[in-house]
Amino acid sequence: MTLTLTRTHWFSIAAVVPALVFAGAATVASAGGDGHTGGHGGGAGTPAAPAADSADAGFARDMAVHHQQAVEMSFIVRDRTGDEEVRRLAYDIANTQANQRGMLLGWLDLWELPKVDSAAAPMHWMERGHGKDGHGDGGHGGDAPGNGGGGDAPGNGDGDKQDAGGAAASPSAQRPGTGALMPGMATRAELDLLAKADGRAAEVLFLQLMTDHHKGGVTMAEGCADLCTVPQEKALAQGMVDAQQSEIGLMADLLEKRGAAPRA
Repeated sequence: MTLTLTRTHWFSIAAVVPALVFAGAATVASAGGDGHTGGHGGGAGTPAAPAADSADAGFARDMAVHHQQAVEMSFIVRDRTGDEEVRRLAYDIANTQANQRGMLLGWLDLWELPKVDSAAAPMHWMERGHGKDGHGDGGHGGDAPGNGGGGDAPGNGDGDKQDAGGAAASPSAQRPGTGALMPGMATRAELDLLAKADGRAAEVLFLQLMTDHHKGGVTMAEGCADLCTVPQEKALAQGMVDAQQSEIGLMADLLEKRGAAPRA
C-alpha cells in the first residue's frame, strides 16, 4: 500500500515525540543492569552507571542533539515539497530518530546523569577515547562533512563557528552551552535556505544536508560502537551505522534522479 503523508501524520509525530522519550526510558531499563563500571554506583550487586565524562554518556548527549536536528529538517521539508518519495523518507527519519533520541535520553535518566554538560566540548568523549582528535584516530570518518578532519562543509570543526555567509550556527545545531557544531550538522543559514526553498530545490537541498548529517552521524556512531561500554548502547550505535549508511545510498539515488549529487 502506498504511504501518503498528510498534515495529520506530521502533527501525530509532534504529539508522540514526548511519549517516545518516556518509552525510551522504559524500554532501555536493562542498560542499567550490565557489568559496566565507571560512574556512581548502586548497592551491593548493582553495577555502576557510566561516568558523566564517559563515551557512553557523551555519545548519548551529543547524538540526542544531532538527532534533534534531523527531525527538525524532516519537519521543514514536508512543507516545502509534495514529492512522495522525499516526504516518505523524511517521515521515516523523523520517526526513527525521535525514537532513538528518546532511548538516549532515557539512558541518561536511568544513569542519573545530566542531559547537558556545558563544560564539555562536542565530541570530547570521542577525542578522549581515541587519545588524540577522535576523528582521525581509528579510521572513523576523518573526511566526513562537518568533522574535525578539515572537510569543506560549514561548521567543520576548524575553529570557525560560522558558515560561509558569516551566519552563526543554529542553536539546534549546537551542543547546548558551547556554540560548536558536531559532525555533519547544518548551520542556521542552511536551515533558513531549506525553509525558503520549494519543490525540487527543497528536495535537493534536504537530501544534500541530510546526507552530510548522516555521514556525521555515522562517524559518531562508529565512535560509540568502539568506545562505549554498555552493550545495548553499542548495539544501538551499530544499528545507526548500518541504517544511515543504507539511507545515504538511497539519498544518492534520489539526488541522481533530480540531476544533482551529494555535496563534495
